[in-house]
Amino acid sequence: MGARPAPVGVLGGSFDPVHVGHLRTAWELLTGLNLAEVRFIPSRVPPHRAPAMASGALRLRMLEAAIAGQPGFVVDDCELRREGPSYTVDTLAGLRASQPQRSLVLILGMDAFLGLPTWHRWRELAALAHIVVVQRPGWAQQFDGQLDGEIGRFYAEHQRQDAAALAVAPAGGILLRQVTQLEIASSSIRALIAAGGDPRYLVPDGVRELMQANHIYQRPKEVQSRA
Repeated sequence: MGARPAPVGVLGGSFDPVHVGHLRTAWELLTGLNLAEVRFIPSRVPPHRAPAMASGALRLRMLEAAIAGQPGFVVDDCELRREGPSYTVDTLAGLRASQPQRSLVLILGMDAFLGLPTWHRWRELAALAHIVVVQRPGWAQQFDGQLDGEIGRFYAEHQRQDAAALAVAPAGGILLRQVTQLEIASSSIRALIAAGGDPRYLVPDGVRELMQANHIYQRPKEVQSRA
């Protein structure tokens, strides 16, 4: 038997819009964990937050613009094509069916990881993929391993200390991973644009150009004045 192929990272979210915080985290994990690729998967119907403000088609175009020319970054529209809530367990099951032997690595911020017990069939995630939990601003205490309750027991059962473990088995481990802390939020970018501000350097230039050309997140009066 040949060597197991390099793991595939899975980064889901609304990406409403995608910003440099998403991209920097993905880049550090792509290179630091020796991933074959990171798949950006925009949700159609996010189960745990309000619907996206930008359409699925526009969010897909912004993602494609954001990763253009970057080897190892891939946009996957599987959730946009699937009816119903965009449950992560369904997305991973589909990826697992198409790549049964490859390691899958679900990338989550610490805030999302702590909320896993509210997710649909959340305990099945570890059977479908590894989970890499990245630090987010404001969650340093939990990142040091101080996890309680149900999620604490889940972490203790699956924790791994070495990134090499992600390539040994196709699923089943949880790894905490430091990344550069960029305190940028999609909601803040939307508010900035709605107030007439410029998101330059918060998003890639191609994303900014798409926003301006399509009046994404601008208030109706501002859109009318520029139309």
